[in-house]
This record gives sequence, C-alpha cells and structure tokens, in this order.
Amino acid sequence: MKHFLRGMFALALPTFFLIPTAQAQDAVSVEAGYGNHTDMERLSWSRAWASRWFTDHSWAVGGYWDVSVGHWTPHASSGSNLEVNDYSITPVFRYAPTQATGNYIPFLEAGIGAHYLSQHDLYSGHDMSTHFQFGDHVGAGLTLGPQHDWDVMMRLQHLSNAGIQNPNPGINFIQLRLSHWY
Repeated sequence: MKHFLRGMFALALPTFFLIPTAQAQDAVSVEAGYGNHTDMERLSWSRAWASRWFTDHSWAVGGYWDVSVGHWTPHASSGSNLEVNDYSITPVFRYAPTQATGNYIPFLEAGIGAHYLSQHDLYSGHDMSTHFQFGDHVGAGLTLGPQHDWDVMMRLQHLSNAGIQNPNPGINFIQLRLSHWY
C-alpha cells in the first residue's frame, strides 16, 4: 500500500500544472509530515464554502471541506513494521484578508474532523485503542501566484480518540502542505 500511495502522489503532482484556475473552488493537495516516530504523507481534495463571515473588516473567515487519504510509516527505531492508512473528512475554517494586495495572501486556519485508521496499534507503547479518531489542526500559510491559486502551509495536527476508549495516547504531526486551487 505504501508504494501505491507514493505512486498516487507521483501521478498527482504533474496534474497541478494542468488544472485551469478559473474559479478556484476546489483544490488538490499533497502533504508530508513527521511526529511521534512516524512519517506521514497525504493526498487531499478540498471544496471551498460559498459563505464567508465577518467580511466587513479587512480580514474574514471562510473555509472548505477537506477529504483525504494518508499513509503513516512508523520509524524502524519504534520496533514496528506496521503501515497505517488514514481516511478523513474535515471542515476547515480559514482566516484571511478580504482583499489581495499582491502576489501572496497570508492566512491562518483550523479544523477538527473525523479520521479512520486501518490500524490503531502503531508500535509498542503507542496503541490508539480505536480505529476512529478525531483530528484537529492549526496552520499558517501563504496563498501565492498572480491568480492566487497555490497554497503553501505549515500545520500542527493532533489525532486522538477523545477518551472514547483507553489508552488514548494520541499522535502529533508537523506537516508541510502544498495545494493547488482550480
């Protein structure tokens, strides 16, 4: 499965350059990260919301739905050779300027969503107890390009089962995400 997901990433990356940028309502994203002796990579599809709030100020709140499939690989030092697939859906709120003033737009975002993990026992001493997990993240980034159709973002993400079952050690990731809106 690991090779399959890496193949998907390799095939998806060139499509970033082929997608027209007329309305920028949907996005495809690639993401990579590290946390708790585990590497992760993720492929996402996003749909922007039509609504924006607090638009009478210089910054406003908008958002998007994010649907993703990811892959986790614990480091060899963890003593595990398990690989975990992560499927998720997350509503994401984004705080950004209402008007672009150049080729980049800064933004902040946060989301809390539902994740399903193919394995919950990642490695010795790190059993997440349930396949179902909640994932929350905060991030900061820039929307780039003359048409504002690229996002580059750093995110901090935490997943846990919110105490549904014990143990509940959770896992934390720091992630780099590249998105193309079309």
